[in-house]
Amino acid sequence: MTFRVLVMERAWPGLEIERAILEPVGAEVLEIPAADEDQLCDLVAKVDALAVCWSKISPRVLDAASRCRILARLGAGLDNVPLPAATRLGMLVTNAPDYCVQEVADHTLAVILATARKLPFFHHRTKSGEYNLQTGPDMHRLRGRTVGLIGYGRIGQEVAQRATALGLQVLVNTRTGTLPAEMASHNVRCVPLEELLKLSDWVSLHAPLTDATRHLVNAGFLSNMKPTAWLINTARGALVDDVALWTALQANQLAGAALDVFNPEPADLSKPLFRDERVLVTPHSAFLSVESLIELRTRVARQIADVLTGKRPEFVVNPDVFHHPACRLPGISA
Repeated sequence: MTFRVLVMERAWPGLEIERAILEPVGAEVLEIPAADEDQLCDLVAKVDALAVCWSKISPRVLDAASRCRILARLGAGLDNVPLPAATRLGMLVTNAPDYCVQEVADHTLAVILATARKLPFFHHRTKSGEYNLQTGPDMHRLRGRTVGLIGYGRIGQEVAQRATALGLQVLVNTRTGTLPAEMASHNVRCVPLEELLKLSDWVSLHAPLTDATRHLVNAGFLSNMKPTAWLINTARGALVDDVALWTALQANQLAGAALDVFNPEPADLSKPLFRDERVLVTPHSAFLSVESLIELRTRVARQIADVLTGKRPEFVVNPDVFHHPACRLPGISA
């Protein structure tokens, strides 16, 4: 039997890794051309597995994927995947929640170090011909300053580990308002959001995008930050209300922002927010390394191969599907 696997988009040059894993189990790896929803519905009707990176998948598209067994997310977040619809249809959903933890934590630390030492500020002026130490905001010693982490999953914990190693204090705000005992230390404390914002020199977002967290960073949030503090977003663009952020920057309510994610993507770089020198903009690159891409592609391809050969894959997001009357996973047990 020949299976058909559709890779809907990719951020790498080819599909050699995917084919090396999937072709031995009888799978043909296909790529999607540019397509509207009607065309996409026609394409997915003929596939046994979908691998999705950043495209927003609608319930209608899943309804059309009548023989698809697995929707494999090429990434960690699930905000572009209609999870209830997939479960209703008996389709397994997987993701790769930890493939780029090290990279995103390193990116966050790089922003902290760069802004603490005013590298963007001095770089811009020096390249423009200005050689002057007497301009711009004051610099302070890193040790003893405070990083506030909103969300404390895998990436947040890695950032905390790096920050405390440099002598930074770490404040954490979580959905539950608590930390497991083994995660707490004299340098990591869980505090209410308002306290975190008032005390932190850097506020770094590591929360998922949900209805509750959409535009978490709004006018009220920003008004509670220190005027010398930086906002860092490597999580999801829609966590931040861009209009509120631009308004706050114009009012000097914070020192600046480092944005790696946007809503929508790619961002409209002509907007004043992204052209302001106090805003560091990177093209959703925090996840990126040679190693992270190899790991992501390998693990997702293996997830698909496992499902097509009757095995339970790693990182099942919707285990309820195994007990659903419409389950499309013959031979795989819960």
